[in-house]
Amino acid sequence: MARHLIAALLLAGSPCFAADRPATPDEAVAMVKKAVALIRQQGGPQAYPQISDQRGSFVLRDLYITVWGRDGVVRAHGLVPQMVGKNLIDLKDIDGRTFIRERMELARTHATFWQDYQYTHPVSRKIEPKRMYCESLVDSVVCGGVYK
Repeated sequence: MARHLIAALLLAGSPCFAADRPATPDEAVAMVKKAVALIRQQGGPQAYPQISDQRGSFVLRDLYITVWGRDGVVRAHGLVPQMVGKNLIDLKDIDGRTFIRERMELARTHATFWQDYQYTHPVSRKIEPKRMYCESLVDSVVCGGVYK
């Protein structure tokens, strides 16, 4: 059911993206670091709405930032702000991987990491391979991904 909810929100609630070129891994790393700096400077409650602003500085073409509580609850989502507050710990990709649960496991042992899985591309609306760069904070994980 969560997969259908996400697909519906992606189709209905996402902003228009320029499809001129896909985001790069370097852009993902830079944007995650920018979001981490904002969270550290202002604190999560003040930073999360800025990160969830679809027209703000945390959305670039097909790249957007997500922030996850370690329990799998979305704290900020640059593509679909309606996802904020939802617990997606058991969300599965098309291959049946519980990729959010996997992400939280990776965050327990890595300060920074890349994670590969399948996800809906915001421009093509097709399931595509995605590579997500994440940085672990004390109580959250900040991520931004690129499509392969």
